Amino acid sequence: MSGKFSPFVIKALVDAITGGAGNDGTAPIGIYRSGPKIEQFFLDCGLDMRVGASSRVPATTDFLRQMAVYHDGNGDLHITRVIERVCDPRDYLAYPAKAAAVRDHLNGALGADGFAVTVVGGKAVLVERSGAGTIVEPFIQKVATLDFDTVQIEIARALPNLENDPEDAVTAACSLVEAVCRSILVELKLPLPPKKDIDSLLRAVQEPLGLSPGRSDLAPEIEADVRQILGGLTTVIKGVGALRTHGGDAHGREKGFRRIDARIARLTLNAASSIALFLIESWERKEHRSLPQHPEIH
Repeated sequence: MSGKFSPFVIKALVDAITGGAGNDGTAPIGIYRSGPKIEQFFLDCGLDMRVGASSRVPATTDFLRQMAVYHDGNGDLHITRVIERVCDPRDYLAYPAKAAAVRDHLNGALGADGFAVTVVGGKAVLVERSGAGTIVEPFIQKVATLDFDTVQIEIARALPNLENDPEDAVTAACSLVEAVCRSILVELKLPLPPKKDIDSLLRAVQEPLGLSPGRSDLAPEIEADVRQILGGLTTVIKGVGALRTHGGDAHGREKGFRRIDARIARLTLNAASSIALFLIESWERKEHRSLPQHPEIH
Protein backbone atom coordinates (compact mmCIF):
# COMPACT_ATOMS: atom_id res chain seq x y z
CA MET A 1 0.00 0.00 0.00
CA SER A 2 1.48 3.35 -1.05
CA GLY A 3 0.64 6.82 0.23
CA LYS A 4 1.43 8.48 3.52
CA PHE A 5 -1.14 6.57 5.60
CA SER A 6 -0.31 3.07 6.85
CA PRO A 7 -2.70 0.08 6.94
CA PHE A 8 -3.00 0.70 10.69
CA VAL A 9 -4.57 4.10 9.97
CA ILE A 10 -6.99 2.50 7.51
CA LYS A 11 -7.96 -0.09 10.14
CA ALA A 12 -8.54 2.63 12.75
CA LEU A 13 -10.64 4.56 10.24
CA VAL A 14 -12.78 1.50 9.56
CA ASP A 15 -13.36 1.08 13.31
CA ALA A 16 -14.34 4.74 13.70
CA ILE A 17 -16.59 4.92 10.63
CA THR A 18 -18.47 1.65 11.02
CA GLY A 19 -18.57 1.40 14.79
CA GLY A 20 -17.34 -2.19 14.55
CA ALA A 21 -18.92 -5.45 13.49
CA GLY A 22 -21.89 -5.02 15.80
CA ASN A 23 -22.29 -8.71 16.59
CA ASP A 24 -19.73 -9.26 19.34
CA GLY A 25 -21.24 -7.11 22.08
CA THR A 26 -18.32 -4.66 22.06
CA ALA A 27 -19.38 -1.02 22.39
CA PRO A 28 -18.55 1.02 19.26
CA ILE A 29 -15.66 3.46 19.51
CA GLY A 30 -17.80 6.18 18.02
CA ILE A 31 -21.13 5.86 16.24
CA TYR A 32 -22.49 2.55 14.95
CA ARG A 33 -23.42 3.17 11.31
CA SER A 34 -25.61 0.90 9.22
CA GLY A 35 -24.80 0.25 5.55
CA PRO A 36 -26.91 3.18 4.26
CA LYS A 37 -25.46 5.50 6.89
CA ILE A 38 -21.92 4.50 5.90
CA GLU A 39 -22.77 5.31 2.28
CA GLN A 40 -24.18 8.68 3.41
CA PHE A 41 -21.04 9.34 5.48
CA PHE A 42 -18.82 8.93 2.42
CA LEU A 43 -21.23 10.98 0.31
CA ASP A 44 -20.79 13.80 2.83
CA CYS A 45 -17.05 13.49 2.10
CA GLY A 46 -17.72 13.83 -1.63
CA LEU A 47 -17.07 10.13 -2.26
CA ASP A 48 -19.35 7.56 -3.88
CA MET A 49 -19.14 4.36 -1.83
CA ARG A 50 -21.53 1.41 -2.09
CA VAL A 51 -21.80 -1.36 0.46
CA GLY A 52 -23.73 -3.51 -2.01
CA ALA A 53 -24.02 -7.21 -1.20
CA SER A 54 -20.96 -7.14 1.03
CA SER A 55 -20.96 -6.67 4.80
CA ARG A 56 -20.46 -3.17 6.22
CA VAL A 57 -16.95 -3.60 7.66
CA PRO A 58 -15.32 -5.46 4.71
CA ALA A 59 -16.94 -3.07 2.22
CA THR A 60 -15.63 -0.04 4.11
CA THR A 61 -12.16 -1.59 4.42
CA ASP A 62 -11.95 -2.39 0.71
CA PHE A 63 -13.16 1.07 -0.30
CA LEU A 64 -10.63 2.89 1.90
CA ARG A 65 -7.76 0.70 0.73
CA GLN A 66 -8.61 1.19 -2.93
CA MET A 67 -9.18 4.91 -2.46
CA ALA A 68 -5.84 5.38 -0.69
CA VAL A 69 -3.94 3.81 -3.58
CA TYR A 70 -5.94 4.30 -6.74
CA HIS A 71 -8.63 6.94 -6.36
CA ASP A 72 -7.86 9.59 -9.04
CA GLY A 73 -4.32 10.13 -7.77
CA ASN A 74 -5.52 12.07 -4.73
CA GLY A 75 -5.74 9.23 -2.24
CA ASP A 76 -3.95 11.04 0.58
CA LEU A 77 -6.19 14.07 0.15
CA HIS A 78 -9.33 11.92 0.28
CA ILE A 79 -8.13 9.98 3.33
CA THR A 80 -7.36 13.28 5.08
CA ARG A 81 -10.89 14.48 4.36
CA VAL A 82 -12.36 11.24 5.72
CA ILE A 83 -10.24 11.45 8.89
CA GLU A 84 -11.32 15.03 9.56
CA ARG A 85 -14.95 14.16 8.84
CA VAL A 86 -15.14 11.15 11.17
CA CYS A 87 -13.46 13.20 13.92
CA ASP A 88 -15.76 16.22 13.47
CA PRO A 89 -17.04 16.93 17.00
CA ARG A 90 -20.37 18.16 15.62
CA ASP A 91 -21.26 14.53 14.89
CA TYR A 92 -21.03 13.76 18.60
CA LEU A 93 -22.77 16.71 20.25
CA ALA A 94 -24.93 14.38 22.33
CA TYR A 95 -21.95 12.16 23.20
CA PRO A 96 -18.82 14.34 23.54
CA ALA A 97 -16.90 11.47 25.15
CA LYS A 98 -17.29 9.51 21.92
CA ALA A 99 -15.71 12.37 19.95
CA ALA A 100 -12.64 12.20 22.20
CA ALA A 101 -12.58 8.39 21.95
CA VAL A 102 -12.59 8.50 18.14
CA ARG A 103 -9.75 11.05 18.08
CA ASP A 104 -7.72 9.03 20.59
CA HIS A 105 -8.24 5.83 18.59
CA LEU A 106 -7.14 7.45 15.34
CA ASN A 107 -4.24 9.29 16.95
CA GLY A 108 -2.97 5.98 18.27
CA ALA A 109 -2.56 4.82 14.67
CA LEU A 110 -1.57 8.18 13.18
CA GLY A 111 1.29 8.88 15.59
CA ALA A 112 3.74 6.45 13.99
CA ASP A 113 2.99 8.01 10.60
CA GLY A 114 3.83 11.46 11.98
CA PHE A 115 0.29 12.85 12.14
CA ALA A 116 -2.32 13.78 14.72
CA VAL A 117 -5.91 14.99 14.75
CA THR A 118 -6.71 18.03 16.85
CA VAL A 119 -9.77 20.25 17.18
CA VAL A 120 -9.50 23.91 16.21
CA GLY A 121 -12.47 26.24 16.23
CA GLY A 122 -14.86 23.33 16.67
CA LYS A 123 -13.52 21.44 13.64
CA ALA A 124 -11.13 18.51 13.36
CA VAL A 125 -7.81 19.26 11.65
CA LEU A 126 -5.10 16.77 10.69
CA VAL A 127 -1.62 18.13 11.46
CA GLU A 128 1.93 16.84 11.23
CA ARG A 129 3.38 15.84 14.60
CA SER A 130 6.85 16.56 13.29
CA GLY A 131 5.73 20.04 12.31
CA ALA A 132 3.38 22.37 14.10
CA GLY A 133 1.17 19.78 15.78
CA THR A 134 2.98 19.03 19.02
CA ILE A 135 4.02 22.62 19.69
CA VAL A 136 0.76 24.31 18.75
CA GLU A 137 -1.43 21.74 20.56
CA PRO A 138 -1.04 23.22 24.10
CA PHE A 139 -1.96 26.64 22.73
CA ILE A 140 -5.00 25.19 20.94
CA GLN A 141 -6.15 23.58 24.18
CA LYS A 142 -5.73 26.85 26.08
CA VAL A 143 -7.71 29.02 23.66
CA ALA A 144 -10.41 26.34 23.41
CA THR A 145 -10.80 26.43 27.20
CA LEU A 146 -11.05 30.23 27.07
CA ASP A 147 -13.52 30.09 24.15
CA PHE A 148 -11.12 32.38 22.30
CA ASP A 149 -12.76 31.95 18.91
CA THR A 150 -10.92 34.88 17.27
CA VAL A 151 -7.61 33.12 17.82
CA GLN A 152 -9.05 29.69 16.98
CA ILE A 153 -10.07 31.06 13.58
CA GLU A 154 -6.49 32.12 12.89
CA ILE A 155 -5.13 28.71 13.97
CA ALA A 156 -7.70 26.93 11.81
CA ARG A 157 -6.59 29.15 8.94
CA ALA A 158 -2.86 28.57 9.53
CA LEU A 159 -2.57 24.81 10.11
CA PRO A 160 -3.95 23.55 6.77
CA ASN A 161 -2.00 26.22 4.86
CA LEU A 162 1.48 25.41 6.14
CA GLU A 163 2.18 23.36 3.02
CA ASN A 164 -0.33 24.72 0.51
CA ASP A 165 -0.21 28.45 1.27
CA PRO A 166 2.65 29.25 3.68
CA GLU A 167 2.27 33.00 3.12
CA ASP A 168 -1.28 32.88 4.46
CA ALA A 169 -0.14 30.71 7.38
CA VAL A 170 2.43 33.38 8.33
CA THR A 171 -0.23 36.09 8.18
CA ALA A 172 -2.53 34.05 10.42
CA ALA A 173 0.32 33.35 12.88
CA CYS A 174 0.94 37.06 13.21
CA SER A 175 -2.76 37.80 13.66
CA LEU A 176 -3.18 35.35 16.53
CA VAL A 177 -0.47 37.11 18.60
CA GLU A 178 -2.05 40.48 17.83
CA ALA A 179 -5.46 39.21 19.00
CA VAL A 180 -4.03 38.02 22.33
CA CYS A 181 -2.19 41.32 22.90
CA ARG A 182 -5.31 43.36 22.13
CA SER A 183 -7.37 41.41 24.65
CA ILE A 184 -4.72 41.85 27.35
CA LEU A 185 -4.60 45.62 26.80
CA VAL A 186 -8.39 45.95 26.88
CA GLU A 187 -8.59 43.91 30.10
CA LEU A 188 -5.88 46.08 31.67
CA LYS A 189 -7.85 49.16 30.56
CA LEU A 190 -4.80 50.41 28.71
CA PRO A 191 -4.98 52.21 25.36
CA LEU A 192 -3.96 50.42 22.23
CA PRO A 193 -0.76 51.80 20.70
CA PRO A 194 -1.19 54.26 17.81
CA LYS A 195 0.46 51.72 15.52
CA LYS A 196 -1.40 48.44 15.96
CA ASP A 197 1.18 46.12 14.44
CA ILE A 198 2.47 43.04 16.23
CA ASP A 199 5.69 44.69 17.45
CA SER A 200 3.89 47.70 18.96
CA LEU A 201 1.20 45.53 20.57
CA LEU A 202 3.78 43.25 22.18
CA ARG A 203 5.76 46.21 23.55
CA ALA A 204 2.54 47.62 25.00
CA VAL A 205 1.86 44.46 27.05
CA GLN A 206 5.42 43.60 28.09
CA GLU A 207 5.82 46.05 30.96
CA PRO A 208 2.33 45.59 32.48
CA LEU A 209 2.90 41.82 32.48
CA GLY A 210 6.38 42.12 33.97
CA LEU A 211 8.02 40.89 30.78
CA SER A 212 10.20 43.89 30.00
CA PRO A 213 13.89 43.04 29.44
CA GLY A 214 14.75 45.96 31.73
CA ARG A 215 13.00 44.60 34.83
CA SER A 216 15.09 44.85 37.99
CA ASP A 217 13.39 42.36 40.33
CA LEU A 218 15.27 39.26 39.21
CA ALA A 219 17.61 37.10 41.24
CA PRO A 220 21.23 38.03 40.44
CA GLU A 221 22.20 34.52 39.34
CA ILE A 222 19.53 34.43 36.60
CA GLU A 223 19.09 38.14 35.85
CA ALA A 224 21.19 38.23 32.67
CA ASP A 225 19.70 34.99 31.35
CA VAL A 226 16.07 36.03 31.85
CA ARG A 227 16.74 39.44 30.32
CA GLN A 228 18.25 37.75 27.29
CA ILE A 229 15.20 35.51 26.89
CA LEU A 230 12.77 38.43 27.28
CA GLY A 231 14.79 40.44 24.80
CA GLY A 232 14.64 37.49 22.44
CA LEU A 233 10.85 37.57 22.74
CA THR A 234 10.86 41.02 21.16
CA THR A 235 13.35 39.96 18.50
CA VAL A 236 11.27 36.94 17.47
CA ILE A 237 8.06 38.97 17.29
CA LYS A 238 9.79 41.60 15.17
CA GLY A 239 10.85 38.83 12.83
CA VAL A 240 7.33 37.41 12.64
CA GLY A 241 5.92 40.86 11.85
CA ALA A 242 8.59 41.61 9.27
CA LEU A 243 8.05 38.26 7.57
CA ARG A 244 4.31 38.93 7.40
CA THR A 245 5.03 42.35 5.86
CA HIS A 246 7.57 41.19 3.31
CA GLY A 247 6.50 37.64 2.59
CA GLY A 248 2.97 37.12 3.86
CA ASP A 249 -0.27 37.82 2.06
CA ALA A 250 -1.42 40.75 4.21
CA HIS A 251 -0.01 43.30 1.79
CA GLY A 252 -0.70 41.53 -1.47
CA ARG A 253 1.38 39.17 -3.55
CA GLU A 254 1.52 37.95 -7.09
CA LYS A 255 -0.90 35.08 -7.61
CA GLY A 256 0.88 31.72 -7.57
CA PHE A 257 4.22 33.19 -6.48
CA ARG A 258 5.56 31.57 -3.31
CA ARG A 259 8.16 33.51 -1.32
CA ILE A 260 8.09 31.43 1.88
CA ASP A 261 8.63 27.69 2.11
CA ALA A 262 6.68 25.46 4.47
CA ARG A 263 9.58 25.07 6.93
CA ILE A 264 9.70 28.80 7.62
CA ALA A 265 5.91 29.03 7.88
CA ARG A 266 5.91 26.14 10.36
CA LEU A 267 8.66 27.77 12.45
CA THR A 268 6.73 31.05 12.42
CA LEU A 269 3.50 29.42 13.59
CA ASN A 270 5.33 27.47 16.30
CA ALA A 271 7.05 30.63 17.55
CA ALA A 272 3.88 32.73 17.43
CA SER A 273 1.74 30.17 19.26
CA SER A 274 4.40 29.61 21.93
CA ILE A 275 4.68 33.35 22.58
CA ALA A 276 0.90 33.81 22.59
CA LEU A 277 0.53 30.98 25.12
CA PHE A 278 3.26 32.56 27.27
CA LEU A 279 1.42 35.90 27.21
CA ILE A 280 -1.89 34.30 28.21
CA GLU A 281 -0.24 32.37 31.05
CA SER A 282 1.54 35.55 32.20
CA TRP A 283 -1.79 37.37 32.26
CA GLU A 284 -3.45 34.57 34.24
CA ARG A 285 -0.62 34.52 36.77
CA LYS A 286 -0.87 38.28 37.25
CA GLU A 287 -4.66 38.59 37.36
CA HIS A 288 -5.61 35.16 38.77
CA ARG A 289 -8.37 34.79 36.19
CA SER A 290 -8.84 33.71 32.60
CA LEU A 291 -8.23 36.11 29.76
CA PRO A 292 -11.47 37.07 27.94
CA GLN A 293 -11.29 37.73 24.23
CA HIS A 294 -12.00 41.09 22.65
CA PRO A 295 -12.68 41.80 18.98
CA GLU A 296 -10.29 43.82 16.89
CA ILE A 297 -10.42 47.51 17.74
CA HIS A 298 -9.36 50.13 15.22
